[in-house]
Amino acid sequence: MKKVVNTTKNTLKMNTEIKHPIPPFNEETARLKVQMAEDAWNSKDPVKVSKAYTIDSEWRNRTQFINGRTEIIAFLTKKWNNERHYKLKKELWGFKDNRMAVRFEYEFQDNNDQWYRAYGNELWEFDENGLMQKRYASINDLKIEESDRRL
Repeated sequence: MKKVVNTTKNTLKMNTEIKHPIPPFNEETARLKVQMAEDAWNSKDPVKVSKAYTIDSEWRNRTQFINGRTEIIAFLTKKWNNERHYKLKKELWGFKDNRMAVRFEYEFQDNNDQWYRAYGNELWEFDENGLMQKRYASINDLKIEESDRRL
């Protein structure tokens, strides 16, 4: 009997992106996922950050709606050109199955040398391969003095 190999299926498996850990999350893997996101965002590398999201990822960031990696890269490039000395801290609030709630704060200096601290919450939803398919962020900014920085 001749064994038939489905090369299309095997090729698709090899090309599937996986970003460990994958759902469903437990406390350890959820905390790891949050730390990985914090580390990536603190790299200020838009391409690196974008690789944690699905090709067609949906974002709401403040009042902006961003769709897909190309728009994510453009958004983050502009963001980090305007937010100098950016430093972020994330904290897991909760998780279930393939979803997480995350609290964060970050500090930055704008192009007029004014310092800010931004606070917010994010709701995340992941696909079965551990890529974030939805990110909804609510963010508030507070002007601070450089001497008030915590991060």
